[in-house]
Amino acid sequence: MPLTQKISVTPVHADDREQWQRLYYDYADFYQVPMNQDILDSVWSWISDDSQAFYALIAKDHAGNAVGLMHYRAMLSPLRGAAVGFLDDLYVDPAVRGEGVVDQLFAELSAAAKKQGWPLVRWITAENNYRARSVYDKLATKTHWQTYQLTIE
Repeated sequence: MPLTQKISVTPVHADDREQWQRLYYDYADFYQVPMNQDILDSVWSWISDDSQAFYALIAKDHAGNAVGLMHYRAMLSPLRGAAVGFLDDLYVDPAVRGEGVVDQLFAELSAAAKKQGWPLVRWITAENNYRARSVYDKLATKTHWQTYQLTIE
């Protein structure tokens, strides 16, 4: 049976914290971004706070082991006069990449975006993240916008 038939994608629950944390550490390591407990606690508080328009999905295999995560949120779009979705983080365990987990995460994201009334979901990825970009090219339209970051000291 293909892995995708054994995967469930649900919103993150309180009892998922340990597995979510493991995946988020791996995600930060992939992008070579330092991670610590303060950051983890902050992000977890956003996930747990129903007043925040910040959401998390977790993908688990048939044994209940987390194999992927996705964080997304509402983002106001002034030119549209409406909220749209913004995908902040997506990570799939390297052991199951290429087995359809990302497709299931995006299917759940699409359903959630539709429920929120968002006309679109945007995201960015690293220029050299070729594997992810090949998937994104199949799922979405690449825009012509370049991303800049103003660091505030």
